[in-house]
Amino acid sequence: MAKKQHFYLILILGSLAALGPFSIDMYLPGFVDIAKDLKSTESTVALSLSSFFIGISAGQLLYGPLLDKFGRKKPLYFGLALYIFASFLCLAVTDVNQLIVLRFVQAIGSCATAVASVAMVRDLFSVEESPKVFASLMLVIAVSPMLAPTAGGYLISALGWKYVFVFLGLMAILMLLASIFKLPESYKPDPNYSLKPKPILTNFFTVLKEPQFYTYALISSITFSGLFAYVSSSPTVFMKIYEVSKTGYGWIFALLSIAFIGASQVNSFILRWFTSKKIVTYALIAQCIFSLMFLIFALNNWLNLYSTIGFIALFLACLGLINPNAAALSLAPFSKNAGSASALMGALQMGLGALASVMVSLFSEHSVVPMPLVMTAAAFIALCCLLIGSRFITNEVEASGDAAVAAH
Repeated sequence: MAKKQHFYLILILGSLAALGPFSIDMYLPGFVDIAKDLKSTESTVALSLSSFFIGISAGQLLYGPLLDKFGRKKPLYFGLALYIFASFLCLAVTDVNQLIVLRFVQAIGSCATAVASVAMVRDLFSVEESPKVFASLMLVIAVSPMLAPTAGGYLISALGWKYVFVFLGLMAILMLLASIFKLPESYKPDPNYSLKPKPILTNFFTVLKEPQFYTYALISSITFSGLFAYVSSSPTVFMKIYEVSKTGYGWIFALLSIAFIGASQVNSFILRWFTSKKIVTYALIAQCIFSLMFLIFALNNWLNLYSTIGFIALFLACLGLINPNAAALSLAPFSKNAGSASALMGALQMGLGALASVMVSLFSEHSVVPMPLVMTAAAFIALCCLLIGSRFITNEVEASGDAAVAAH
């Protein structure tokens, strides 16, 4: 493959992979403005984030079989067209419920880009090249939460919150054109591939019976729900309670993203001395301690802007160690059903994330407490899952160091 073609492929696939993270994070600085314009509350606006998570959770299970049945490009075109349609309809919303529904539709569309980009890396690149390409994609996905809210903050301050959806719609149009004219069809459609529910569900049930999968997938997903609790409540906490500007919020979000990304990068070095299981155990205990301290400070009104940022950073740093190792351990027992296991874990993460963001939105908008409360509950429930689930794992398959590094 020519270097120029190689570069364009990675650029397009990386952009496709980044669409979901940009869609989640870019409009966060606009929560207060959206609530005012739509005569609603920030908590209700946060449900549009929850509906996006639910859409991603459902879409993860939908697109895998479609990509195998119809090839990579047709489902990708459908997903991008659906995303563009929903994005521009967001400009016409007059009610917060319309935004909540359209964000769900937008998420179903964006799922196609995430699933297709991963599948096409496997199709287009050799076994030797794939890890490097996946690393490039992971870097783009990791950097997106740092760039999106900051860019969104400036865009909303200058033009208003609806222009975020204009930007996202135009971004998706460029991706659709690049996919049509620059991406090759990397997989021959399989007309014999069955889309009947029974064989698909059988694969999922086979995965769910594995104790190592459900133990570590639950740990990964439950602790990840703490991240979603932070994401969905952070606009209210920082911009309404601490009165940070939209652009200031974007920079805080970027700073906190560094804690998560940095810890996941440090993980590759720690794996030289500790197994994935030990890292998960120690990081989970530390996360319980930090989140409990955060909750105690919140309940006693001891928090200020800087201590809040500090506690969130510590929670996210622990998550950066837990998530890649728990994900790798949950997938380690599988060779045949790795795709189904990966889809199930992704759906579980987003489903529980949606639940956590809904729970946060049910509480008062005038207190920091809901954020550390949900984060503390997530950490302690995950620790219980580890203690109970470990009893049912008879022959634990240790994740390779490479898998635990790549999983983040």
